[in-house]
Amino acid sequence: MTPTAVEQMTTLTVQLRILDAGMPAPSYAQPGDAGADLRSTIDLTLAPGERRLVPTGVAVALPFGTVGLIHPRSGLAAKQGLTIVNAPGTIDAGYRGEILVCLLNTDRDKVIELRRGDRIAQLVIQRIEIAAFQVVGELTESVRGAGGFGSTGGFATV
Repeated sequence: MTPTAVEQMTTLTVQLRILDAGMPAPSYAQPGDAGADLRSTIDLTLAPGERRLVPTGVAVALPFGTVGLIHPRSGLAAKQGLTIVNAPGTIDAGYRGEILVCLLNTDRDKVIELRRGDRIAQLVIQRIEIAAFQVVGELTESVRGAGGFGSTGGFATV
């Protein structure tokens, strides 16, 4: 029997502490999804242009060598203009506090209403490399060099 794609995926055990007894654990909407949904523990209203730290009621102990990245939910971003100010937010492996999400209403006119239990962001956990920085006088050459911020094109000029 051939294993399914989900069966072939590796599973990483992450300790999770529920800080708000009424909130569910983060969960994946579909098998194979990269992001687990995080929920708001509070009702809130975000005026146009307003940002706010929103508690999720959970804390994690990520294994050394991993990072938690907090991403906006695409549906909320597209339909309501809700995003995360520092997207993706970073949860370092040593952090043990509550996961807070810094939400921003990017809509110019409409207020965004969120209720306790609403899915507000996604937690993606990734393996990382720890860099051993080596100070040098010159960097190795590359085709791109120091070009950045649009230097490779890909957009129409005005």
